[in-house]
Amino acid sequence: MTGTRVLVVDDEPQILRALEITLQREGYDVETARTAAEALSAAAARPPEAVILDLLLPDGRGTDVCRELREWSQAPILVLSAVEEEAEKVAALDAGADDYLTKPFGLSELHARMRAVLRRAAGPEADNEGRLTLGPVVLDVPNHRVSVNDAPLELTPREFELLKVLLSHSGRVVTAGRLLRAVWGTAYSDEAHYLHVYVSRLRRKLAAADPSGAAGHLIVAEPGVGYRIVAG
Repeated sequence: MTGTRVLVVDDEPQILRALEITLQREGYDVETARTAAEALSAAAARPPEAVILDLLLPDGRGTDVCRELREWSQAPILVLSAVEEEAEKVAALDAGADDYLTKPFGLSELHARMRAVLRRAAGPEADNEGRLTLGPVVLDVPNHRVSVNDAPLELTPREFELLKVLLSHSGRVVTAGRLLRAVWGTAYSDEAHYLHVYVSRLRRKLAAADPSGAAGHLIVAEPGVGYRIVAG
């Protein structure tokens, strides 16, 4: 299983490269962008699980990127700002950013903030370590791992994200459109067959990992609406 997908947006090549290298060393799957347009395009094509976003970009404001992402994505957003950008930093937080770092910052602080926003992103269903648990299934959001009955379960990045969205809304129906946008991006909102195929694969993997059969029955279809995850 690959690491948590992080989209890093900054127009300064040296900063962008430094962030890419340090995040990859920590096990993250990193994609980069230098402009607001590149960032929105990359996010729509391959939805990130977290975003690190500079507030001042050559073709727009990081605040506007935050606002557009929040129309369809709940991925945590960590904004980067200079000391003199106080008002812009507040505007970004109001637009949906989750936290901020003031330049210059240390790498240890960056990694600590990333772990914190990822734990919070797991939602109220998660424990203090950012783990979502239902029956024999444990999904560790910050470390991008899944286990069934304490044994590791290998999932593709999209299978992991699909299970994460469902577990974070345990007991509640998640519409097909919302799942498609969260996992595949806005261009796939009407591609219901993608969802059917991946849910079927995810069910088979969960069932194979749990001889009791409980894990294989966690995902329940709501015909014409979407899916929900329930205790077996």
